[in-house]
Amino acid sequence: MCAGDRERVERMESAKADQTDGAGPEGQHARPGGVANRTVPGQTAPGRTVPGRAMNSFSPADEEKFRGVRRMKLTATGLLLFVAVVYVLAKWAGNSGAGAWTGYVAAAAEAGMVGALADWFAVTALFRHPLGIPIPHTAIIPTKKDQLGVSLGEFVGENFLSRDVVRQRLRAVGIGSRLGTWLADPEHADRVTAELATALRGALAVLRDSDVQAVVGEAINRRADAQEIAPGIGKMLEKVVADGGHRRVVDLICVRAHDWLVFHNDQVMDAVQGGAPGWTPRFVDKRVGERVYKELLRFVTEMRDMPAHPARGALDRFLTDFASDLQSDTDTRARVENLKREVLGRGEVQDLIASAWSSVRQMIVSAAEDERSELRLRVRASLLSLGARMATDAKLQAKVDGWVEGAAVYVVTTYRDEITSLITDTVAGWDAEHTSKKIEAHIGRDLQFIRINGTVVGSLAGVLIYTVSRALGA
Repeated sequence: MCAGDRERVERMESAKADQTDGAGPEGQHARPGGVANRTVPGQTAPGRTVPGRAMNSFSPADEEKFRGVRRMKLTATGLLLFVAVVYVLAKWAGNSGAGAWTGYVAAAAEAGMVGALADWFAVTALFRHPLGIPIPHTAIIPTKKDQLGVSLGEFVGENFLSRDVVRQRLRAVGIGSRLGTWLADPEHADRVTAELATALRGALAVLRDSDVQAVVGEAINRRADAQEIAPGIGKMLEKVVADGGHRRVVDLICVRAHDWLVFHNDQVMDAVQGGAPGWTPRFVDKRVGERVYKELLRFVTEMRDMPAHPARGALDRFLTDFASDLQSDTDTRARVENLKREVLGRGEVQDLIASAWSSVRQMIVSAAEDERSELRLRVRASLLSLGARMATDAKLQAKVDGWVEGAAVYVVTTYRDEITSLITDTVAGWDAEHTSKKIEAHIGRDLQFIRINGTVVGSLAGVLIYTVSRALGA
């Protein structure tokens, strides 16, 4: 074991000791090899959360497997006792002059006992000390559990979480093609749409309105402060005037002004008369009011009916000059910026920005809940279209496969240590004695066949050696 592995094992054993050395029944219960409150299969200490709980409890299936192991142990031990009895009987018969055949039987039985005992020692040494004697290099699984966990984690990291293995495996799967075929099914598209809608509603429910409003408001204000708006407005106004787009607005204003003067002639003349000096005769004020009204009505009518009216040309020149000032005049640009800050700083504008999120949120939630909403219908149609393309377009499939491979490779290469530490930490959290019993329950039955085979093969080898020895006159 390298120095890095030893350090990792020591850290895990130290952490485990910290957990098990605490006061109370939990520390006594968890201490491997302890006498008091030793772990009983299927039980844990009260109030204790055991890492890797599946390895610290026995299920009914585990109990059934363990019963099978005990039956096979009895079979293997019975075979050992059988060859031992045969050996004793063969020796007794040989000493009684039964014949040369007893030597062959005794040799077979003797070698069978040796093979059975050797294999019994080897199998038992995996899980416990044979006969309770702490012989070196026995009870391998309980004593080397943490080292085995480290080795298993490193094996998984090197052979399953490598860049080449992940890419090769994902490329063989053909995720792009399979995903496209799956999404092209309307039933699957409906399911994905529903899941996306649920996720969207959940995300919006988790988000607090005050937090989102603060973020949106700050983003808008920061964007507005960082961006000078006068040059942009000037360019837009310059293009509008050059294209004559403002003339429709002027036409509309002239029509509205003419109609207003026609329907409110009395109010206009009263306003003019009311502003006259008090010493002027009333009939003079009336004549002046009528004259002003008629001139004003004539001016508005001419502007409405004459596209080449001088006032229209003056307005065009004013707008052109103003658009130029917005782009190049320092004072004009500064005034626009000050006006922008004043507008954004008003409470009404900030309240409008804050309330915009509530309206957008409610609109999105309603659309997500309604199966026939335009949002869900468009998402469903997009998924079907994407699935159809992915199922047939080799280039798109290659792109999707590349994205998936890149993401998977990034995860396994970036978080390989965290993934493998999950294995080592989980194994370190298992109770040593209980883990040994559970592993024995799963593989012990097959290991007992080793004892049986050792008995049989040893007997055959003993007969063969005895026969060769007799043939060579030994």
